[in-house]
Amino acid sequence: MQPVVSAQAIRDAEQAWFAAHPGGDLMARAAHEVARAAAELVSLAGWYAEPPEPVPDAPRVVLAVAGPGNNAGDALFALAELPALVDSDLEFVVWRCAGVTHAAGLAAALAAGAREVDAAGALALAAHAALVIDGVSGLGGRPGLDADVQAVADAAADAGVPVLAVDLPSGLVADSHVAHPSFSATMTVTFIAHKLAHVAQPAASRCGLVRLADIGVAAPASDLESIEEADCTAWFPWPGATSDKYARGVVGLDTGTDAYPGAAVLGAAGALWSGAGMVRYAGPRRPADLVLAAHPNVVVAVDPDDPGRVQVWVCGSGWPGGDSARLDRRVGDGVPLVVDAGALDALPDALPAGSVLTPHAGELARLLGVTRAEVETDPIGHARRAAASTGATVLLKGASQYVVSPGGGVLVARPGLAWTATAGSGDVLAGAVGTFLAAGLPPERAAALAASLQAETSRVVASAPIPPERLAAEFARVIDHWGANLP
Repeated sequence: MQPVVSAQAIRDAEQAWFAAHPGGDLMARAAHEVARAAAELVSLAGWYAEPPEPVPDAPRVVLAVAGPGNNAGDALFALAELPALVDSDLEFVVWRCAGVTHAAGLAAALAAGAREVDAAGALALAAHAALVIDGVSGLGGRPGLDADVQAVADAAADAGVPVLAVDLPSGLVADSHVAHPSFSATMTVTFIAHKLAHVAQPAASRCGLVRLADIGVAAPASDLESIEEADCTAWFPWPGATSDKYARGVVGLDTGTDAYPGAAVLGAAGALWSGAGMVRYAGPRRPADLVLAAHPNVVVAVDPDDPGRVQVWVCGSGWPGGDSARLDRRVGDGVPLVVDAGALDALPDALPAGSVLTPHAGELARLLGVTRAEVETDPIGHARRAAASTGATVLLKGASQYVVSPGGGVLVARPGLAWTATAGSGDVLAGAVGTFLAAGLPPERAAALAASLQAETSRVVASAPIPPERLAAEFARVIDHWGANLP
């Protein structure tokens, strides 16, 4: 897992480093990493689908947009280093967008052969540059950009010019997921640790490929972490030589209604394709028949009140609203619950230990008695509130998926494609969470692994719309890939 750290924690870590290394130069280290990334981008053929239209007889230009702070220093010292790393036909240009900039960095860039332009010159170059280096603002930057800087950012984006952001695209706020008006980076080089804007949508979509460069400062501890592929490999409940269907976990599904039977079919797909050893279904007759038709290996209970032993119950998918009696019957079994959709409107005073709630923003808003807009403004804060008040782990679904434990720790699941935002995806996800809970994973890992499996599968197969049950059937491709990484 990678810690996701606040701007203030980064500042504190830097100050601690300087206190331990009097006279140390972090900027030189950061600038070297920016220069290496810039050299890659200007030499990487095919990085963008449609290269910007060249201007006849004009030199290829690297344009550094330099603000007044230390991020400008990183960009300018990188520009000074770049001539030694790239082809000699490049010209290096600086625009001091705030009128003043990092003096030593500017002197170094000019000494290395760079020239300066004004706002009009920068705008003219932005649409045809080989690369734009965004050194406008950093950790302390305010949201949005001044109009003339935004015009340069828009020109580069419209023309498909690659943009290298220093620390984070200027215009974003390090501790926010909001996509304020900003540069849209092809690559972002950041230091010490990831910030929320790097991993949380929609801000993360502005960051492009995020490269975490080691400049010798240890990352601070954080209760907010993002999941890496290695975590998925380590957490997945791989079967062993002595595993049987019971050892791999029995998932119980009490999902679907006669009016909404498809949710039961989708939840079964999620559970089965994520590797459940056995799935039992205990629900209404019509969805039961459809589940059997789609998945004949599911065991349908003759008596839903006595379905047999399970390690977890998945409830609520396809329920049109709260059904306290139906949910209480499953609570009474004393095993963890995955509480989805309609069942979220019927929560009892206490849930079995290890339970997981899987709301989207609207459902979480109803649960907390707030508006959806409030949840979307502060998703992590509201998910923490729900986890603390219910004692359950909360998987908040959305463009970024946050898993929050009752103690307040947060895991950010692996990212996926927007095609997964389709009706039924949550039903599949609830079934997959049930599989990993039944296999014995702690609830926060079960939820994060399920969300990451669905998301990474979308990146493998969903270059176009794909129904959620078909996406579930492709889980094996990602699981096989994770398995290839086993020691």
